[in-house]
Amino acid sequence: MRAVSRTVSRRTVLGLALAGLVTVPRLGRAVAAAQVGGPVGGPAVDPAVGNVMAPIRVLNDGLLGVMRAGKPTPFRDRFHMLAPTVDRVFDLAGILRISVGPRWAGIDAAQQTALTRVFRRFTVASYVDNYDSYADERFDVAPTLRAIGADQVVSTTMVPASGDTVRIDYVMRQKEGGWKIVDALLDGTISRVAVQRSDFRGVLAQGGAPALIVSLERKVADLAGGALES
Repeated sequence: MRAVSRTVSRRTVLGLALAGLVTVPRLGRAVAAAQVGGPVGGPAVDPAVGNVMAPIRVLNDGLLGVMRAGKPTPFRDRFHMLAPTVDRVFDLAGILRISVGPRWAGIDAAQQTALTRVFRRFTVASYVDNYDSYADERFDVAPTLRAIGADQVVSTTMVPASGDTVRIDYVMRQKEGGWKIVDALLDGTISRVAVQRSDFRGVLAQGGAPALIVSLERKVADLAGGALES
């Protein structure tokens, strides 16, 4: 299935995807171990560490939710299931500004608003497209953090029932509303934001912000199989 394929997971991170609310079944003990208080009989996790990891647990729960819903559930419905989680755990505005780069300051306010809106829709649609079925996968979260300056990195592994595991690390930054995801690193090293910025640079060079808006809108329509409401 695409959700656990190493090739597709790499595309999820390195392409223009990110770039996840419903109640989902419990995750495995490795995920529980990352929660504040730790597993029964195990060491407690520092509350500060738990606060950094909390958005990742929310994202993993959301992804499992849309995976379990799967293709029998209309894409639009899965989109709306996942969108609140993406809004909650990602610093989408910050990711977009970094991805656009210095050109962002020269984009007028109306186009910035349009870009922010379509980038959010593209991010959510990309996850829904890539996590579209379920076969007993689980997400494991490492119990410790890795610092990159003031940022913290949470290491996760998607474990399929059979086949290769996929590691994606999330770079977390303290924002006014709490810890947010600001980047995803495939295999712990390859930055999605850096690759995305390279992709955006080419489109912006050809047609500026209007071209990037059109490009992202087209991608959303392709992912959703047609027009997708807000």
